[in-house]
Amino acid sequence: MTSPTRERLLRAAADLFYAEGVGAVGVERLCQTAGVSKRSMYQLFATKDDLVAEALRVHGPGVVAHYFPPEDADLTPRERILHVFGVLEDQAGAPGFHGCPFANTTIELHDASHQASRVAWEFKLQLEVYFQRQAALLGAPDPRQLGTQLLMLFDGASVRAVMRGGGLDGVATRTAEMLLDVTVSRQSLP
Repeated sequence: MTSPTRERLLRAAADLFYAEGVGAVGVERLCQTAGVSKRSMYQLFATKDDLVAEALRVHGPGVVAHYFPPEDADLTPRERILHVFGVLEDQAGAPGFHGCPFANTTIELHDASHQASRVAWEFKLQLEVYFQRQAALLGAPDPRQLGTQLLMLFDGASVRAVMRGGGLDGVATRTAEMLLDVTVSRQSLP
């Protein structure tokens, strides 16, 4: 199989699974959208589960990186954390926002040990570690716990936006600010 065939399948899988859900998208529809035969798909991926996991693995880095400010951005750790929530706020109000593809996949699969759920968790962990690193730079007494709390806030805000079918109206960012203020003394904030 040619690389473009694989790329088309992975792109179609990532887009369709995000927009409609893993279970709602059958192999027939996936292949039709990608413009490949089922035979070609099964030559590249033994199962649909393999395709789900690989689509996350290939397209996940772009999803995560989209939330982070550039490394060379002149931002304080607090501003770097709030940047993530600002991006979420912007996305949540946009048409086609369906929440977090990693959380969506794991929730739909109902199996934390599924290969796609494990891949999804690896990407969620990248966001949590990012929060923890920034929290440590802020001087948080327990950066690990603050990172976990921020990830929970991120996930909850994402779900709220999907359930309401609209934006977050600044609530996620304001809640992150409050959490940072309560957790890290104002004197140690840069």
